[in-house]
Amino acid sequence: MGLEFAVIALPVIIISAIFHEVAHGAVAYRLGDPTAKLLGRLTLNPIPHIDPVMSILLPLILIISGSPVIFGAAKPVPVDPFNLRDGRRDMALVSLAGPLTNFLIASIFAFILKFIVPFLGNDPIIYGLLYVIVQLNLLLGIFNLLPIPPLDGSKIFALLLPEDMANRYLSIGTYGMFILFFLLIFPIGGFSLGTIIFQLQEFALQLLGL
Repeated sequence: MGLEFAVIALPVIIISAIFHEVAHGAVAYRLGDPTAKLLGRLTLNPIPHIDPVMSILLPLILIISGSPVIFGAAKPVPVDPFNLRDGRRDMALVSLAGPLTNFLIASIFAFILKFIVPFLGNDPIIYGLLYVIVQLNLLLGIFNLLPIPPLDGSKIFALLLPEDMANRYLSIGTYGMFILFFLLIFPIGGFSLGTIIFQLQEFALQLLGL
């Protein structure tokens, strides 16, 4: 991966991460929490969403370094669970909305790749751009569904636990990103989180017929 890929991938990650966060806020609003709306976060304008480190620096480093797992994030949309009608269940739904949005984006562009691009002559530049959109949105969706706090998957998994246990489990979110990076960088006993994410992405691409 080089500079050319970075020029394409970085805007894709930023825009996809913004859709991801807006989906969180929109679902929270529908379920009773107006926090994101009141703070002006239910907008596709990138300015309120971009985090210089997570939206730009981190994905750029991963892209240039040739990492098999590329991800980034916008500023998390604030959600107040006390405003939700059913705190734990609705929080899980809010969390699920972000990855599902990335999977929806991937599915839409996969459809365009399979059934529309061939009629346009299979231009390699157009094909490559759309493929990157599919690929990176699948990565964002899969990555965020990992059950490691504070990722979205942890809030969904917590719904399966007794409340006290769920609270203790989610409390490790303060250290969760360190745990996550450690697992991505240092395989343990043959377990490689990066390889698993990459394999899940390849499986999803096959399901989409790509």
